[in-house]
Amino acid sequence: MTPTPSGGASDADVYDALIGTDGRDLRFGGGELRAFTKRRRDRIEQRHPTVVPLADRVRERIIEIERARGDLSTSASHLTFGLASIEGADVTLDLLARLDRSALVRGHAWSNDGREVVYSHLIQISHPAAGDTPGRVAELVATHRIRERRLIELAMYAPQWASTIEAVLGWDGLEDAIWWFHAHTKDDRWSVEREVRETWAAMSAERTPLTAEDLTEGAVDVEWFFRAHARLGAERWAELHKAARLASGGSGHRRAQIFAEAMLGELSETELVSRITTKRHQDSVRAIGLVPLPAKDADGVALSRYQLLREFERGSRKFGRQRQRSEATAVRIGIENLSRTAGAPDPQRFVWAMEAAEAGDLADGPVTVTADDVAVTLSVDAEGLPDIAVQRGGKRLKSVPSKLRKHADIKALTDRRTALRRQAGRVRRSFEDAMIRQDVFADADFEALGRHPVVAPMLDLLVWVDEVGATFRRSGPDWVDARGATTRPSGAVRIAHPVDLHRSGDWIDWQRQLFDDARRQPFKQAFRELYVLTPAEATDSLASQRWAGHQVRTQQALALFSTRGWLVDRGSGEVAKVFHRAGFAARVTFVEPWGTPAEVELPTIDAVYFTRSGAYLAQPLDSVPPVVFSEAMRDLDLVVSVAHAGGVDPEATASTIEMRAALVRETVRLMHLDNVSRESSHILIEGSLGEYSVHLGSGTVHRRPGGSLCIIPVDPQRRGRIFLPFADDDPRSAEVVSKVLMLARDSTIKDPTILEQLRS
Repeated sequence: MTPTPSGGASDADVYDALIGTDGRDLRFGGGELRAFTKRRRDRIEQRHPTVVPLADRVRERIIEIERARGDLSTSASHLTFGLASIEGADVTLDLLARLDRSALVRGHAWSNDGREVVYSHLIQISHPAAGDTPGRVAELVATHRIRERRLIELAMYAPQWASTIEAVLGWDGLEDAIWWFHAHTKDDRWSVEREVRETWAAMSAERTPLTAEDLTEGAVDVEWFFRAHARLGAERWAELHKAARLASGGSGHRRAQIFAEAMLGELSETELVSRITTKRHQDSVRAIGLVPLPAKDADGVALSRYQLLREFERGSRKFGRQRQRSEATAVRIGIENLSRTAGAPDPQRFVWAMEAAEAGDLADGPVTVTADDVAVTLSVDAEGLPDIAVQRGGKRLKSVPSKLRKHADIKALTDRRTALRRQAGRVRRSFEDAMIRQDVFADADFEALGRHPVVAPMLDLLVWVDEVGATFRRSGPDWVDARGATTRPSGAVRIAHPVDLHRSGDWIDWQRQLFDDARRQPFKQAFRELYVLTPAEATDSLASQRWAGHQVRTQQALALFSTRGWLVDRGSGEVAKVFHRAGFAARVTFVEPWGTPAEVELPTIDAVYFTRSGAYLAQPLDSVPPVVFSEAMRDLDLVVSVAHAGGVDPEATASTIEMRAALVRETVRLMHLDNVSRESSHILIEGSLGEYSVHLGSGTVHRRPGGSLCIIPVDPQRRGRIFLPFADDDPRSAEVVSKVLMLARDSTIKDPTILEQLRS
């Protein structure tokens, strides 16, 4: 026993600290033994140079006892789970040989100290030592008479050995193939030391540009696969394919196997389609795009797969929020995989090409079908929306006559209109997503999109920004600025976000131009709400408190979060949304997290903070991209406004007020009304029968002086038409504008209920 100064720890004390921990703690990550047996322990050696050799002696003794054991557990068996790593081919191959024909144990086995479990764990945390050359390892393999198949299983089970095993077997490409399987395996039950996992992640990252998040969601590096398969060869790949089960603790390896089988043509498109339509199998959704396209009619097959994925996505509406989100992710990954198989430059361009192909002959103009004396014409209007016109002779009919509705050609035309309406909705959403992602469009993109009957009209309805921040819109082949002058952008352009419009100083000019030309944008762009840092947020640089204290109705809030791409993290009790292109995630915390009494007592918002994708450390708010910050806050504004449970007016947020004020300003300007003004959150109106105020948030009307006026809007099915310069359904904005116009010309009101209130 090493003597120690008075009050110091003896070797016995150190041994007690290392191995005196309860076995359960060791299995769940506790105990000093794990910290002192890591591979990377430079800092520990500097701080505790005398303890490290003692930890090594403990590790050696544990391994010595276990190598000599039989089927029954020993006094050291539970301590093996406290080891973070072991080194050396002599130990690893000896353990593998002692397992004989027993299978390597996958997954959790917390209460099992059996020989197979203990040996499997030790093999999993083992690493080659400095002197483990391929020649020496080959000698050990021969000594222990380890079969080739067993070595392949070792490489798959503990891929840190893959490079060495490749050299021993002479299988060129084995290591590359092993890492492909691990990178494309989904498994949340795989019990692997964190340090080992980090090593695996680093080795995979060296071989693919796809992020760990992409791979987890099911993206496939097709180029990596075919490179590895070509090097290894079909026969050896088949052997590796059988061992793939050892890459996971459950059935996660099946994802990688399905992907490989699809790319090799071993899994037919018919079988995948059957799984998708009958079982809604999400990995089949991801894999359908990986099946090689036939040489004949490759474009037609790609289109049919694309339509299948979109139909699968549409069918998600009948399920819960979490499933809708997971199926939407599967569809996104499936389309990305299909675009790679089709050789598209990027997924977005592939989507445009598929949407254009789906529009078909409409690109050449309206399509007409004639039956008896009735002509039915399908066309696309100036806003990119499909429309059906029915004529008998020279007379326009409101609808197709009932006796012709089942006519094959006419029914096909009306079905196409339904499909095109869905397509127009997808195009609007994709344009909005492109604005948020800040996708860049080149001249070639406009040339291709200009041939699309649904997309082309929308291009001229949007405002664009170039590389120097100048804003434009398209007018046929030309570009014009906010004042209507013909000009040219500098370099590539993207769809302008309100952040860009604010910076350019042309925001109000674009709003005015939309009203002057009665242009209806495919989504809310020029009149979109903008959110910028407040002085308080600039002071508290890590979190925003602007929504703190707002209480929301649980189910309604969850539904709204889900429609905007947010997910509830039941582990942390937060709601989060990832902005993949920007590499940031927005996170909302609550006073009482979801999954707690908050689901009974309505949840109250605490704060909003932002992290890097895949991380949890809050970033300074001024480092968050302005578009990401604005869009996240816009989503929160929607949730607070619609799902609010308190007595405070939820609509009175600054951005909503400003957007509706701009709508009223431009409307009254066009209609030459000089009796309308604004005061804070209210529109003031000097009418012939009285003076009124309309709240821009809630739409509430008051007579000045006096009480409120009860003016009830009609339901959506019976609502008349009022011009809004965007296609988004915003009934409250339409209500506010309608009330202002009606009261500004109150002498023309005919409704007896309203007149009675005005004259009382």
